[in-house]
Order: sequence, then C-alpha cells, then structure tokens
Amino acid sequence: MPTRETDSQGVGAAVKEVAERTSSIVRLELELAALELKRKVVSLGLGIGLAVAAAGLLVFMTAFVYAAIAAALALVMPTWAALLVVAGILLLTAAVLALLALDRIKKGTPPVPEQAIQEAKLTTEALKSNGR
Repeated sequence: MPTRETDSQGVGAAVKEVAERTSSIVRLELELAALELKRKVVSLGLGIGLAVAAAGLLVFMTAFVYAAIAAALALVMPTWAALLVVAGILLLTAAVLALLALDRIKKGTPPVPEQAIQEAKLTTEALKSNGR
C-alpha cells in the first residue's frame, strides 16, 4: 500500500522527468531553429552571389551593346567618329541620370518625416483646444 512518502517520491520523480523531457524538447527545437536559419542564410547568400554575378554580366552586356552601336555606325562614318558618337550618347545618358539623381536627392533631403511632424502638431493643437 502506498504511503505519503512513496507518493511524494513518485510525484517528485514525475516532476523531474517532465522537466527533463521539456528541457530536451526545448533543446531540440532550438537545434531545429538553428539548422533552419543556417539553411536560409546559405540560400540567401547564394541568391545574393548570383544576383551580383548577373549584375556584372549586365555591365559587360551593356558595354557590348555600345560597341555594337559603334561598329554599326562605323559602316557609314569613320571609326573615330562612330566612337565619338557613342561616347556622346554615353555622356548624355550619364548626364540625364545624374540630373534625375540630384532631383531625387533634393526631394529626399533632409530625411525628416515633415508630413508626420505637421500632423502631430495639428493633433496636439486639436487635443489642447478640445481640453479647454
């Protein structure tokens, strides 16, 4: 017949076993999370590497397109003139991109949320006037 002493030992052992199993489950879940995170980081790194390689090839492709344009123009004008025309096209493209960049930079500076600040001021003023 079980006594109080054996019951408390049984409960204590059960509590200890539950704690150990819970600890094991938590350790396994952490290990699973670490493995999953590692797999995702490797995949992300590989994706970024491939994107950088694609961007590099795109730069070379653009250079070849301009070389092809120069070669086509060289059929109807001297080679030096065709190269100057292509250089002019590149200069014009760079100038347009620089002007667009300056416009965007001016619109983005200073990097302060002006509308949000204005709305916060209006809200504060409205709350103060309603409180009177």
